[in-house]
Amino acid sequence: MQLVIVESPHKAETIKKFLKGDYEVRASKGHIRDLPVNYMGISIANNFEPHYVITPEKKQDIQKLESISKKADKIFLATDPDREGEAISWHLAEVLGLDQNQLNRIEFNEISEKAVKNALLNPRKIDMKLVDAQQARRVLDRLVGYSVSPAASSRLNDNLSAGRVQSVALKMVVDREREISAFVPQEYWTIKAEVENQTANAFKVLLKEKNKKAFKVESKEQAEQVENQLKNSEFIVSNVKRAVIKAHAPAPYITSTLQQDGSIRLNLTSPQVMQIAQRLYEGVQTPAGNIALITYMRTDSVRISQEAQQEALKYIGKQFGSEYVPAKPNVYSSKKDAQDAHEAIRPIDLSRTPESLVDVLDKNQYKLYKLIFDRFVASQMAEARYDSMSVDVVAGEYGLKTSGKTLIFKGYLAVYDDTKKEEDEESGNALLPNLTENERLKLNAITKEQKFTKPPTRYTEASLIKRMEEKGIGRPSTYATIMAKLSDKKREYVRKEKKYLVPNDVSYGLIDFLVKYFPDIMDISFTAKMENDLDDIGTSGKDWHKLIAEFYEGFEKQLSSSKVTEVLCDKCGAPMIINSGKYGNYYACSNYPTCQNIKAVNEKVIIPTDKICTKCGSPMVEREGKFGKFLACSNYPKCKNTISMTESVGVCPECGKPTKKMTSRGGKTFYGCSNYPNCKFMSWDIPTGEKCPDCGAFLIEIDGQVKCSSKKCNFTQNAKS
Repeated sequence: MQLVIVESPHKAETIKKFLKGDYEVRASKGHIRDLPVNYMGISIANNFEPHYVITPEKKQDIQKLESISKKADKIFLATDPDREGEAISWHLAEVLGLDQNQLNRIEFNEISEKAVKNALLNPRKIDMKLVDAQQARRVLDRLVGYSVSPAASSRLNDNLSAGRVQSVALKMVVDREREISAFVPQEYWTIKAEVENQTANAFKVLLKEKNKKAFKVESKEQAEQVENQLKNSEFIVSNVKRAVIKAHAPAPYITSTLQQDGSIRLNLTSPQVMQIAQRLYEGVQTPAGNIALITYMRTDSVRISQEAQQEALKYIGKQFGSEYVPAKPNVYSSKKDAQDAHEAIRPIDLSRTPESLVDVLDKNQYKLYKLIFDRFVASQMAEARYDSMSVDVVAGEYGLKTSGKTLIFKGYLAVYDDTKKEEDEESGNALLPNLTENERLKLNAITKEQKFTKPPTRYTEASLIKRMEEKGIGRPSTYATIMAKLSDKKREYVRKEKKYLVPNDVSYGLIDFLVKYFPDIMDISFTAKMENDLDDIGTSGKDWHKLIAEFYEGFEKQLSSSKVTEVLCDKCGAPMIINSGKYGNYYACSNYPTCQNIKAVNEKVIIPTDKICTKCGSPMVEREGKFGKFLACSNYPKCKNTISMTESVGVCPECGKPTKKMTSRGGKTFYGCSNYPNCKFMSWDIPTGEKCPDCGAFLIEIDGQVKCSSKKCNFTQNAKS
């Protein structure tokens, strides 16, 4: 018996159709072991070696794989064709005790009978360069996440997480929001002239130049001046340019462009796109059994096989006609830093059209499959062609322009329309009369419109992924995960307003902390270089330990600096640092081992201030007690002078003293009498100090209304301004 191990049960079901008789196909159900969850799991002292553990829920799956592995004459590891898939194969080989010198690793870019059987004929060894590239990335991310997150959480008094790439992405969102907040709109005016030629065909031209230089009208007065000058000028056609414009089809999808289009065209999140694409790759249930529909969906290559291209050209000729088949097959170039490990995302079989599967796929599966199908077919079609015409008009010292184009051959647009509607002020009228140079035009009307420059547009998931890709941040397999972490409901670093990403308040403090203490991690160019260095391990076989060690040298210094706080040791006065232990985060004296004082992070802390004690002249420190923050003399216990810092809000209805705004242990705001312990009055709402005229209970203020504190009384009136 020959055993084939894949990750997914859906993938296993699809492959079983092709492999019968002596083959068994089983699924590992993803990773069978990983770094531990509750601690870092990286031995820094031992050259950054990772400590992998088997999670409890995986033990039963492993036992089943071990049992069937013992009966197998040959074992093939058929995990996904990327770094992560290679690492999963290595973990399987380690746990199952397989000889890694054996040719037991197979890979395929599509789950078709031909591809799977061809892979079985060409097994290879596990590629340890790819495994090491994945290990390096995993170790680096763990070092950053498990070191920086506790420091950020403690310093900002919140449960926060930081990541090597996700935090850079969040910074991009925060920076954009700050740009928008700081933006000052600038006034400008657009001026259009409606003119007509001798045949009385009217069209509009837009003011663009003055004395043959770019010109922008910046005020109403200037607009009126230009308008008067134009009214007294002769309009003459200075240049007419006619041409046939060709628009080339876009390349087939790669991971990033699929996620972008899935967001823009289908209104799906990046994680949703990848989840649906995963199912289309592994196989969907049909009356004929599980069938895989697309090639592997994690790729940065726009390359396609010659066989797939020939199939596409035949399909195009049959469905649309020979004029839609390009004279030469379309070939696309991937980015310079693309891994180019496998093909672009495309349908496996063009005979399986989206329409033929409409009763098999659910709504989102159908939409995404159709998007992939149409984009691939379009990528192999002839160019679209337009008749275009651009016209320059002079009026005195001013230059005005317009342009228009008419589609004369759809080409790839018959399948996939990627044209963007241009604004009228830029393109003018689409339909233009037949014009000749030096032709005089009649002025019908001039319109002027006040406008203001617009701030930068907020990121959407699509535009953020595009920007990250342009900057070299992250990789195809990580974009969806990053988007999911930014919108994680547990922390909610960003929220969506319509389709736009807006940072929540917590994000500003987190980013400022990270930029201050970890400038390298938050630097886009540094992060992009690190991504390339990690990729190089998979191709060159460089020692990943050395790369991590070089990074950690500077990172350790930044980490140490980030741990030093303004909290003073109450035993020796030295600054305290934040450490992480078995039971969470705690403060430890930086004067260790001379002073071994420690305290819990949530223990009341001492923060130095620039205030001076009025009784003895010593500096005052900020402390927090049972009833809020207060200033205390640093010369305590010799001087016991204190000054309350708690905000006074409301009046105690029992003794007339001010009430203080305080916070309970559960984090809820309440108002307690400042005369405590002599007066123990407290209220969850702001007390006015007055009594209810109807029932005698004390009155409270809520949202501009004075109400009775008794739930049985309905007294209410407007609050005094």
